[in-house]
This record gives sequence, structure tokens and C-alpha cells, in this order.
Amino acid sequence: MALAKSKIYTEDDYYNIPEDVRAELIDGDLIYNMASPSRIHQFILSELHGTIYNYIKAKGGNCRVVPAPFAVKLNEDRNTIVEPDISVICNPDKFTDRGCTGAPDWIIEIVSPSNSSHDYVTKLNLYLETGVREYWIVDPDKQKIFVYYLEDENFDVETYTFEDTIKVNIYDDLEIDFTTLDIG
Repeated sequence: MALAKSKIYTEDDYYNIPEDVRAELIDGDLIYNMASPSRIHQFILSELHGTIYNYIKAKGGNCRVVPAPFAVKLNEDRNTIVEPDISVICNPDKFTDRGCTGAPDWIIEIVSPSNSSHDYVTKLNLYLETGVREYWIVDPDKQKIFVYYLEDENFDVETYTFEDTIKVNIYDDLEIDFTTLDIG
């Protein structure tokens, strides 16, 4: 006896989810992220967003930094829409009324204990496949930052702690000193 096929969800299904429900669409599967972000998660998000925003503004750059919730449709041909904690997008043509279509240049995810494998495995592979240039996983519990940089179609990874200064690979002169971030 054949198993019943599960429903393949679409972009329309994703956009019809109630606004107060947090979810992502991964290859036609709706993934519900039930837990609200923790205080430390939000403090890290705010500090990183502010640092990146101030850098881009000071340099007069054309990139935009956008915090979650913000819909990113990674690939036009795929039923996949994610909501990274922070997206840096340097091509203004990728912006739509609903978010972004195409891979951001830099994505930062801040790990929540309830869905860490989502960031470490599922999203890492998605971002690699769709051409994200740089991907940071910030893990508050481990106090580590994993920096993946796309070179030659593979991510190179470096590991840092909350005591380190990290060079942002997509920019020549941006470094983020985690010891200066007010995340306590």
C-alpha cells in the first residue's frame, strides 16, 4: 500500500498564514517556529543590526540591512521562503513589496535552543545552494559565532567567541568586536 503524499505548500500558502504566526516555507514544507525569541536573542539582533546599519550609512553604501521578520524567497524556482534574523542585501533589484527575491549577500541567524538544527543544518545547506556569500550563526548558549564564507562554491568556516573581533568578509573594512556589544 502506497503512503499518502504530504501536501506541498506554496508561496500563496505562506503569505496566507496569520501575521502573528512565525513560519518559514522550506521546499514546500511549512516549518512553524513556535517559540518567541529570548531577550538575549533580541539584544544580539539589535546590536548587530545597529552596528551594520551604522557602517553602511557612514560609508554611503548601497546595501541595506533588514532585521526579521522579513521574507526572503531564496530562489524563484523553489517553494522556499525564510526569515533570517538579519539580511544584508546589496542588489536593490532583489527587493519586492513582500521582501526579497534572491540570495542576500550576508545572513545572520541567532540560534534558539528549540530549533538549532534548523540554523546549523537546514539553513546552512539552503544558503550554500542559493548563493549567499556570507552566513553567520550566532549561538548565545555556546557564546560562539560560526562564520561561513562562500568561496569556490563551498563554505569556508571560522569559529569565534563573544570575546573576539570578527572581520566581515563581504566588506574590506568592517570588523565587529563582540566585546563592545551590549548584550548582557
